[in-house]
Amino acid sequence: MNGLTFNDCIKACLACATACQYCATECLKESNVKLLSLCIALNRECALVCTATGQLMAMGGGNSMLLCEVCAAICDTCGKECERNAELNHCKYCSEKCFACAEECRKMIQVEI
Repeated sequence: MNGLTFNDCIKACLACATACQYCATECLKESNVKLLSLCIALNRECALVCTATGQLMAMGGGNSMLLCEVCAAICDTCGKECERNAELNHCKYCSEKCFACAEECRKMIQVEI
């Protein structure tokens, strides 16, 4: 396994987790919080999975690819929801980070171990 590939994915996962936590926090400050409840819930789920995926890869865990597959799917779901709220800068930023993380995770899945 190429260590650089691992590092790129770890960085993308941690950047996504951070963006999701920030987005959830900022959504809670919006006047239409109820309308953003799905976004907030997905942000929290995505941040949790991205953090776990990054940590497992950092450990060199043999099951990293399994978690990368799940992480990519959750990032796509969160990214799409945030994209729906792209008029909010924090959602737009989060969407970009989610899609970037999903892409890096898919690269990991395709890499030969």
